[in-house]
Amino acid sequence: MPLQLAPTDLRTLAVDALHDLRALDPTRPVALTGPDDGTPASAAVLADEAALRQVVSNLVGNAIAHIPTGSPIRIGVADGHAGLEVADQGTGLTQEQADRVFERFYRADSSRTYTAGAGAGLGLSIVQSLVSAHRGRVELRTAPGE
Repeated sequence: MPLQLAPTDLRTLAVDALHDLRALDPTRPVALTGPDDGTPASAAVLADEAALRQVVSNLVGNAIAHIPTGSPIRIGVADGHAGLEVADQGTGLTQEQADRVFERFYRADSSRTYTAGAGAGLGLSIVQSLVSAHRGRVELRTAPGE
């Protein structure tokens, strides 16, 4: 399905994600920042807003699902390169896991079996596909404990 491109503000998507996070877990510390932890500015892009909302939803959902309850989450917006970041303080991944995390059906914890409500390992591959369709890139920065 072709993208429906229109002017979209990444800050608006980030603010909506912040509200969603607070609704899902009111006890979790959540912050919205701009570059260098400053105030987020408008970050206009030509994009398919629905597709980018899916990207943000998948990133936020992934953070909530894989970090301990009460661990903070930060959503960052940068205008200079029209970037959006979802950062958490979870346990991190090994390099091997990080290398595979965008593969379809990959789940970092292979000891878990699929149960109702558990992820199927598609969220981050969808993120990568949608971001690539916008000619963007998605990156993961992690290490065990980070």
